[in-house]
Amino acid sequence: MKRRQFVAAGSAAGALGLTAGWALPAAAQAQFSIATGTTGAVYYPLGGAMANILSKKVPGWAVTAEATAGSVANMHMIRDGKAQMALTQCDTAYDAIKGLDKFKDKPVDSRTLCVVYPNLVHFVTMEGTGINKLSDIKGKRISTSAPVSGSEVMALRIIDELGLKLSDIKRERLSPAESTNAMKDGKLDGYFFNGGPPVAAITDLAATQGIKIKLIPTADLVPALNKKYGPVFAASEIKAKAYPNQDAAVPVIAIWNILVVPASMKDDQAYTIIKTLWENHGDLMATHKASTDMTPENQKTANSSVPFHPGAIKFFNEKGIKLS
Repeated sequence: MKRRQFVAAGSAAGALGLTAGWALPAAAQAQFSIATGTTGAVYYPLGGAMANILSKKVPGWAVTAEATAGSVANMHMIRDGKAQMALTQCDTAYDAIKGLDKFKDKPVDSRTLCVVYPNLVHFVTMEGTGINKLSDIKGKRISTSAPVSGSEVMALRIIDELGLKLSDIKRERLSPAESTNAMKDGKLDGYFFNGGPPVAAITDLAATQGIKIKLIPTADLVPALNKKYGPVFAASEIKAKAYPNQDAAVPVIAIWNILVVPASMKDDQAYTIIKTLWENHGDLMATHKASTDMTPENQKTANSSVPFHPGAIKFFNEKGIKLS
């Protein structure tokens, strides 16, 4: 898998790669990566901000944020020791720790550091495609999002819940930026993507002269999806004016995003990460509005789908934040 890196240089000299257990001499420089997502979405800039904060604020740390296909790829990287932190959807993390679906051959033993923000399930189309409700995608040119992404998993589950097969659509597997370009070129009728508004690629499409986007409601599928896949979905909405010329709120499925690490990470290192990010939350919010939801109230076990790391539990206990 080809990945880009957002590099945030640390202040210490020297370098030492990390194992999954993070066993490091005190004086060594820590080099590690955060698995994020595609460059046209939310995970990548948010992960880049996290990398910058940790590199600047923790002496001896040098952190990179890697662009990836998204949640599924990120959990594989955590499992395989290729990343020490990852942003992921909680439904994907649930599958990973339980050994379900894409992880049935090898579960991922991970732990949560914090609940970050909810991903809202976007289905994006535009005037003139004939798509006014989800079932109208039959026979249309539809992107189910990038391969091995959490968005793709969600799209396939929605299509199945609609009683459709993949053969019922003309399927593409594109990132949100690629999907927007295909829509502009008249080569695509709609696409799925899970993200915290505003998603840059969708904003780009909505701001394009001559195009009027439509966001299709998905919230009515929440009860059926929770019954089938576990209690990891909620009803929410994309607020009016989240995108150019979007006049009304749209009821959609919400999936919480979490920051995870390997279960084997040392308690003091997990504690340092969450403490540093929490104390510099303003820098995260300046990067993307989605991180506004990284609040004490949202740090709940019900929003996480996997257990919190002991280092994170220690930090939240000190702050008087109840996780249950």
